[in-house]
Amino acid sequence: MSTQEQSAAATTTRTQSPDAVVVGAGTAGCYAAATIAREGYDVVILERKSEEEAGHIACGDALKGASAFPESIPKSQIEPAFTNTAVDHGRFEIPQEDTVLEIPVPGELAVIDRWEYGRRIIEGADEAGVDLHYNTVVQNVVQADDGRVTGVEAIREGESLEYEADIVIDAAGSLSVLQDNVDFSESTFDTNVNYSHFCSAYREIVHVEEPVEWDDALVFKPTERAAGYLWYFPRTETEINAGLGFQMTEEPMKLVDDLKRDLENRTEFRNAEVEDKLGAALPTRRPYDSAVHPGYMAVGDAAGHVNPTTGGGIAGAAYAGKYAADQAIEALETDDYGEDMLWKYNERVMDHFGARYAALDVYNILSTAVDVDDLMGLLAAMPGEKLAEALYSGSTDIGLKLKLEALLKSRGHWGTIWNLYKTKRRADELLAHYEKYPTSPEGLSGWQDRRDELMDAVYETTGADPKY
Repeated sequence: MSTQEQSAAATTTRTQSPDAVVVGAGTAGCYAAATIAREGYDVVILERKSEEEAGHIACGDALKGASAFPESIPKSQIEPAFTNTAVDHGRFEIPQEDTVLEIPVPGELAVIDRWEYGRRIIEGADEAGVDLHYNTVVQNVVQADDGRVTGVEAIREGESLEYEADIVIDAAGSLSVLQDNVDFSESTFDTNVNYSHFCSAYREIVHVEEPVEWDDALVFKPTERAAGYLWYFPRTETEINAGLGFQMTEEPMKLVDDLKRDLENRTEFRNAEVEDKLGAALPTRRPYDSAVHPGYMAVGDAAGHVNPTTGGGIAGAAYAGKYAADQAIEALETDDYGEDMLWKYNERVMDHFGARYAALDVYNILSTAVDVDDLMGLLAAMPGEKLAEALYSGSTDIGLKLKLEALLKSRGHWGTIWNLYKTKRRADELLAHYEKYPTSPEGLSGWQDRRDELMDAVYETTGADPKY
């Protein structure tokens, strides 16, 4: 082959034309792709990792809502990755108060082997008929003159690829590169997103010599610095997911050093061995106001579908993938890929978990404006059942009886208690407004105006700087 022929071959772009392209083989991507494929459509998942590494994701490994998953990948497919189903409560270690607070966790809970789980959902998608393309890095999107997304451009082992598709589903994770390249000017897709809405995290899988005493609990502990937290989640009695995260609004933490220091100070980790190390970013923000654009939907971490107070996102991502896929199927059946057609996906997300997560974000905002010692003192004084309601129901009934109980126990945190009570009222107002999420793109602007008024009240109540 001549030099000219070699050059022409190197610049040739190979084009493929599936019905739908899903970017990312995580939970949301696999459930979305499997749901569409089971209806007989040609679906491709583009995954940047190799086949051996796919599914290897930094995660706390705790799975809330383990009893309910979409049927496109049956629960029986992923159950072997559930390594600890005896967990039933959270254990909050509060060094400032020299106390431990235990709160019940409602519903089924499991700690999983995240890599094994990742492999199994990929297998589930493959068995549903999805075509998986590994080592494929998406670099750009393709848009028609009217703004509709019609595909993506990628590269695999030096080869340029273009995937033409009727629907593109963005499951590329936090701070998705696809969203940097789509022109959203002709839709309501949420572009009010920046790094301060995310948490940077690092975790290790640690093996200890003796069984830990708290193998039935998820352990949380504040770091010495603001907006940081440690977690210890037991996969088994002797295999622990140990991690640390911090809000990106704060000064950077040396995550590895901070985690290492805490591990060294815990007797149960003496002579422990580290098996795996990994870092990631995750959203600690409200769900996107809208995650649809003509021909395009974002799901999971790529759309802020994570509980902002706990970081839990697996079950929500699975259902977001299913809801997006349902709208993709309807679009494919009717040959209508407009924003109005895809809008039902937004509504179902908000109705299932999005409204609740938006209300919980109010407590995240409060935490940035109160003294950490005061907040820890208040947590130590509050009944565990009420904290469980707050973390998993989106709000809590902080009534007069609770205020008096906490006041008697805390002796000096009345100001924080009163602030929390007022913040709870703001969260309730916001939750009620999210329950009126519009039924079409045309209603979004007016809905956002009222939501932003409610958020102004949140900032005034909490004294926090505006987050959005």
